Amino acid sequence: MPSPISAAAASQPHLVRQLGLWSSVGVVIGITIGSGIFRTPAGIAARVPDPQLMLFAWMLGGVITLCGALSIAELAAALPHTGGLYVYLREGWGRMTAFLFGWAQLVLVRAAAVGSIATVFGEYLLRSIGIDPIVHEQAADYVAIGAITFATVINIRGALWGAAIVGMSTIMKYGALVLLVVASFLFGGAHGASASNLVAPGGPVQAGLFGLAIVSVLWAYDGFADLAFAGGEVASPQRNLPRALIIGTLAIIAIYVLANAAYLYVIPIDAMPASRLVAADTLNVLFGRVGVSVVSVVVMISTFGSLNGTMLVNPRIFFAMAEDRLFFPALARVHPRYKTPHVAIALAGLLGIGLVLAGTFEQLIDAFVKAMLPFYALSVAAIFTLRRNRPDLRRPYTVIAYPLVPIVYLLGVIYLMANALLTDTFWTVVVFGVVLAGIPVYYAAFGRRSSA
Repeated sequence: MPSPISAAAASQPHLVRQLGLWSSVGVVIGITIGSGIFRTPAGIAARVPDPQLMLFAWMLGGVITLCGALSIAELAAALPHTGGLYVYLREGWGRMTAFLFGWAQLVLVRAAAVGSIATVFGEYLLRSIGIDPIVHEQAADYVAIGAITFATVINIRGALWGAAIVGMSTIMKYGALVLLVVASFLFGGAHGASASNLVAPGGPVQAGLFGLAIVSVLWAYDGFADLAFAGGEVASPQRNLPRALIIGTLAIIAIYVLANAAYLYVIPIDAMPASRLVAADTLNVLFGRVGVSVVSVVVMISTFGSLNGTMLVNPRIFFAMAEDRLFFPALARVHPRYKTPHVAIALAGLLGIGLVLAGTFEQLIDAFVKAMLPFYALSVAAIFTLRRNRPDLRRPYTVIAYPLVPIVYLLGVIYLMANALLTDTFWTVVVFGVVLAGIPVYYAAFGRRSSA
C-alpha cells in the first residue's frame, strides 16, 4: 500500500513526456534560428572586414558548436531530466555551481535571450509596414513587449501549443533561408552581385576583433542545447535527445554558412556593416520593395518562433531549481489543467520585458554569450568528471572521438573568454561580477535549505 506521502506526490500535477523526435528537432532549429542570422552579420563584418575570414568565422563557430552539441548529447541521454545544463552542472560540479548557472539565467542570460529576440521581431514588424525601426525605436520596444506577453500566455497554455508554433515557424524560416540562398545566386548577377565579392581582398583583421566576432557568431548558434532544458518532456529521451541535438545542429550549420555566402554575394563586405537588417537589404537588391516585405514577414515568423521556443524550454531551468530547493518553491508549481510550469514561465516573460526596456540589441547579445560560455564549458567538462566518478551511469550515447571532441569545444571557449577579457575588459568583468554575486546569495538564502 503506498504511503500517504507518495500517494500525495503522485496526485500532484506533473510534467509529461509528449515531444517526439521531429518535434524536438524542430525545437532545436526553431530556437537557434531566431534573430542572429538576420541581424549579426553586419556587426561581424564590421569586426572582420574580409569576406573569406568572415565565412571562416561562421564555419569555425559551427565546428565549435557541433563539438558542444555532440558532447551535450552524451549528457542528455544519460541524464534526461528537466533542467538540462542545470542538471549536468549539479551532477558534475555540485549544487553551488548549478545554482550559479540558474542565478545567471535569472539576472542576465534568459532575460537577454528573450529580450534580444523580441527586439528583432519588433524591428522587422515595423519594417514590414513601412516604419523605420531605427527612427521609431520606442515603438519597436512596445511591439517586442507584446510579443513576449503573447508567447508567455501560449506556453502557459501547454507545451504542445508552444512546440506547434515553433515547428511551423521552423519549416517556414528554414525554407525561406533556402529560397534566399537560391534566389541570391540565381538572380543576383542581374542586379550587380558578383562571385568576386566572396574572394575580394578585405581590410586588415585584428586577432582580438576576430575573437569578438566569433562571440557574435556563437550567439547566432546558441540554442543548440536548449532542448535539454525540457528533457523531462521529451518522449523516449535517451534516444530522441541526442538525435535531435545532432540533427538540428548540423542543419543549422549548413544553412548559416550558405546564407552568409549569399549575403556576401549580393552585398560587398565594405557595405555590409551598414546593413543592419541584412536579409531585408539582400532581397531589396533582388526584388525591391516586395522582397523587403517578404523577408520582413519571414524574419517576423522566425523570431517569433524562436521566442516561443525560448519561452517553452528556458523556464524549465527555474522549475528544476525550485524542485531542487535551490529556488523559490512557487516556481516548481505545475498548472493543474495545462501541465506547465506556469509560474516559472511568467517570471521568464517579465524578465524579458524588463531587459527590452533596459538595453540595446548588441549589449544584450554580448552579455548573453559572455555569461553562458563558462557554463557551457563546465557542462561539457562534466563528461570527464561523470565518467570518472559515475562509471556505472547508463550512457545510451557516448560522444564520438572522445576525448578530442569535448576538448576542442573547451579550448574554443577558453580562447574566446580570454580574448573577451583582453579586448572588452570592463564589460566582461561586469558580467562575471554579476554571475559571481550569486555566491553570497546561495549561502545566505539557499545553501542551508538545499543541504537540509
